[in-house]
Amino acid sequence: MDVDLVVPMKHPRDGKSRLRGAVEAEHHPGLVLALAADTLAAVASSAHVRRVLLVAADPAAVAELARLGVEIVAEPEEKTLNAAFRHGAELLRADDPHSVVGALQADLPALRAGDLADAIAEAAGKRAFVADRQGTGTTLLLSAPGAVLEPHFGPGSARKHAASGAVPLRGEFASLRSDVDTPEDLAHVRGLGVGKHTAARLGKPRAELFT
Repeated sequence: MDVDLVVPMKHPRDGKSRLRGAVEAEHHPGLVLALAADTLAAVASSAHVRRVLLVAADPAAVAELARLGVEIVAEPEEKTLNAAFRHGAELLRADDPHSVVGALQADLPALRAGDLADAIAEAAGKRAFVADRQGTGTTLLLSAPGAVLEPHFGPGSARKHAASGAVPLRGEFASLRSDVDTPEDLAHVRGLGVGKHTAARLGKPRAELFT
């Protein structure tokens, strides 16, 4: 079953505040863009993904990501993560009211296309989510066909998504569970193997496997 994904992004200078200091200050926006670029590159090569809508605080600041095959739109008036996900879902559903819509975080630089495809396959049309590696956050939320997305991202989102009826997916999905918020997270994904954009920013060879 094909899905359409919504990916939100702050302005690169404002994103990933807890990562400040991982690279020199002037390179922080570039690192944020690199994390997103590797996420989107993996998404673009994943089976079952039909469209990707990037909902951006400043579309001009992330315009270079369009070359990865994503559509970029401005965030809504309400400047929150969940509002961005809802806005993107509404735009996608306007074109296909019966589609499966997903919410994906933009900070998965070690993402393998196969992990994303396997998660979509396991969901099998159910409203479902993938918790982060700590088990408290959410990296991916999928709607049922034609049903509301109902995102509850933020602290404790895994518990909130489960409480709202979403099914927790049980596959390993190591790269899909590994979002990057802290220097510890960054060290973890470097161990998994990051994509070429993040590798260039961090000076580490890219992973060989992205399927």
